[in-house]
Amino acid sequence: MAASGTWQPQEQGFKEICGLLEQQMSPTSDNCQIWQQLQHYSQFPDFNNYLAFIFAHAEGKSVDIRQAAGLLLKNNLRSAFQNMPLANQQYIKSELLPSLGAADRHIRSTAGTIISVLVQIDGVAGWPELLQALVSSLDSSDVNHVEGAMDALSKICEDVPQLLDSDISGLSERPITVFLPRFLLLFQSPHASLRKLSLSSVNQYIMLMPKILHLSMDKYLQGLFLLANDPAPEVRKLVCAAFVQLIEVRPAVLEPHLRNVLEYILQVNKDPDEEVALEACEFWSAYCDAQLPPENLREFLPRLIPVLLSNMVYADDDESLLEAEEDGSLPDRDQDIKPRFHSSRFHGSEDGEDDDEDIVNVWNLRKCSAAALDILSNVFGDDILPTLMPVVQAKLSCSNDEVWKEREAAVLVLGAIAEGCINGLFPHLSEIISFLIPLLDDKFPLIRSISCWTLSRFSKYIVQGTDHQEGREQFNKILMGLLRRVLDDNKRVQEAACSAFATLEEEAAEELAPCLEIILQHLMCAFGKYQRRNLRIVYDAIGTLADAVGGELNQPKYLEILMPPLIGKWEQLPNSDKDLFPLLECFTSIAQALGTGFAQFAQPVFQRCITIIQSQLMAKVDPVKAGLQYDREFIVCCLDLLSGLAEGLGSGVESLVSQSNLRDLLLQCCLDDAPDVRQSAFALLGDLARVCPVHLRPRLVEFLDAATKQLQNTSKLKETISVANNACWAIGELAIKVQKEISPVVLTVVSCLVPILQHAEGLNKSLIENSAITLGRLAWVCPELVSPHMEHFLQTWCFALSMIRDDIEKEDAFRGLCAMVKANPSGALNSLVFMCKAIASWHEIRSEDLRNEICLVLQGYKQMLKDGAWEQFMSALEPSVKDKLSMYQV
Repeated sequence: MAASGTWQPQEQGFKEICGLLEQQMSPTSDNCQIWQQLQHYSQFPDFNNYLAFIFAHAEGKSVDIRQAAGLLLKNNLRSAFQNMPLANQQYIKSELLPSLGAADRHIRSTAGTIISVLVQIDGVAGWPELLQALVSSLDSSDVNHVEGAMDALSKICEDVPQLLDSDISGLSERPITVFLPRFLLLFQSPHASLRKLSLSSVNQYIMLMPKILHLSMDKYLQGLFLLANDPAPEVRKLVCAAFVQLIEVRPAVLEPHLRNVLEYILQVNKDPDEEVALEACEFWSAYCDAQLPPENLREFLPRLIPVLLSNMVYADDDESLLEAEEDGSLPDRDQDIKPRFHSSRFHGSEDGEDDDEDIVNVWNLRKCSAAALDILSNVFGDDILPTLMPVVQAKLSCSNDEVWKEREAAVLVLGAIAEGCINGLFPHLSEIISFLIPLLDDKFPLIRSISCWTLSRFSKYIVQGTDHQEGREQFNKILMGLLRRVLDDNKRVQEAACSAFATLEEEAAEELAPCLEIILQHLMCAFGKYQRRNLRIVYDAIGTLADAVGGELNQPKYLEILMPPLIGKWEQLPNSDKDLFPLLECFTSIAQALGTGFAQFAQPVFQRCITIIQSQLMAKVDPVKAGLQYDREFIVCCLDLLSGLAEGLGSGVESLVSQSNLRDLLLQCCLDDAPDVRQSAFALLGDLARVCPVHLRPRLVEFLDAATKQLQNTSKLKETISVANNACWAIGELAIKVQKEISPVVLTVVSCLVPILQHAEGLNKSLIENSAITLGRLAWVCPELVSPHMEHFLQTWCFALSMIRDDIEKEDAFRGLCAMVKANPSGALNSLVFMCKAIASWHEIRSEDLRNEICLVLQGYKQMLKDGAWEQFMSALEPSVKDKLSMYQV
């Protein structure tokens, strides 16, 4: 199969490869054997030339075989193109271009796909013929040529739009400057496929906004209005998508046309094609998220809200309707189990709340309409209620079975507006809840499930009401109602009830203590009843319960209900079973809640975590020898459970650590290439530093070195911010335990922390807080090293300290401040105002020692600033700061 001169295929090679491709497509073929033979052929340097030839020229063969050759070629090029001889690269490219105008649409489309892959690999600069061929095809009078070129371009615009908007040597202008005017002309094509491809290509540039699009904006908008009522739904969908993107990133462009756009989107929100209506519906959330003047929307609300409400009713073909009929005793199939993601342990104040885990997982018109209503209710508040509530009440009052979907949608509406309209709903909340509680026992499973979710949306207010008799009774009714639904026979209802119950648990916290026994009985009953998928949600509800009630759980009567089933499951699952993940997470919460009460269960749990980490680290190097496939999530979950044990057992974990090789495994994890493994490893390092630092000492230098490295690359910090956060916290925890032994890394760490504090914008709050605390802890244990440099960072550091809430970590940081000022009083003179503001940020300092130290520092400066300078300084301070400092008698 060797190539010479202009490459030509040999008959035998051609036949053999065609034969293999034919076999591959036969339903009875042995795919494994065919794959091996194809692998054998791919050893030949011109195998891909054959595929290109079959794709472009095998006219006598079926289109399916030619297409199969093209798709195999595309896959091979991804890995092989760069190392191919130049002659073969050029041969393949030359065969692809004529195929763009092939008579068969499938061949044209496959050619476009392969060309897009080549452009991704090799750019456009090295293939000048491509750009020429695409331009001349677009200008051709043969519609096949135009469509072939447009297909390839739409794929390039989707995959690598920036390539066409860059300068290319040898060309006087950027390629997009040549293509975009031609795309805009095709908006008027009589062929729907060309209107669709050209519009989708232009839409890809809204974010990048090349100069040519900016200059052609009026033409583009005219084109959008021209296509707004296109007979082809896929074109209408793209028009909506364009308006959604423009309102997100270039709202000023739409401003002059906003009324027309809003009117249009409102109309298309009722489009008979659900995908078009869904794309239009995205506009409302996008408009509100862009924080544009809400007043522009206000006059549309009376017409928009009924549209959203009618779109929130289940469509007849919604797959949830089928799922809702499924029997709860049927085992789940593997494809029913959605992938789950464990979020690594994180030390500090989290930024942003988790969004509600909604009970419907597929994004559709119903879901999107509910999200739009939620956002509108947050923007307009109670102003939407007069339009909305009469419709909701009418739907809720229809009790006959035929309109159950309308009733269900009305309950969904109440949940969607629960946050935004709470002020207007609050006076009627007791009635609303009294109305929802009986729906928990409705005959239709989807009404039972949505009622669980909607009640959970009012959790905060339900719990607030427990301070009076009527509210307490209502809380108990909801609690029991949700627990009944936890034991429902329907999987959808089980899932909704468990998730709703977990939300209620978070809000109710210690209010649950009197009901613990009955809650545990229901949850453990569900634990025995549920199939695999919903078991995960029970674990979550048990973990959330443990977090909510804490030490209350540590009573023999509760542990007898809770622990035996969990331990039974723990013993039943092998070390490589992913169903262990939620169980490991659940044990983490229980270990933290029980504290030393977990000691009786700790040894086998600790040992198993060590075993799993060890075998996974081995599998990473040699899966065959380890006998399992590497999956780092096992390591992350086990590190987090060990952190939970360290936090719960305190120094009681010491005997377990001393008899294990955890120290060496942990160091390996701190050096791992995966950020989530490092994140959890540094969290555990900090937790162990708190309770048994003696076992870290033999490799202290290596641990400190690994942690410091996480803070060094400021440019990459944002990508791995949670790793840096935990590493920073762990260094601080180690510092206060090992004291002067930390001195070799002190200045390196300080030189990393100062830039973080100086460029705090865009970094998360927790990293700033931990950086300020760790800097203080280092200053406390090594003031002689840190204080000579303090004037470079004191202002930004004091500003960061003043933003931290009162706690023991803040106390440590201020001890560092006092120690530094003692060592170098003049270093703080220029930043005295900032230091006083930081001191004034305390609500109450519980440590008497620290109060006295701060008092001495301030008294010291008062003596230092003579001849009225101190009084002058004090008079310039803000009254609130002066007020707080008065307790130090200065």
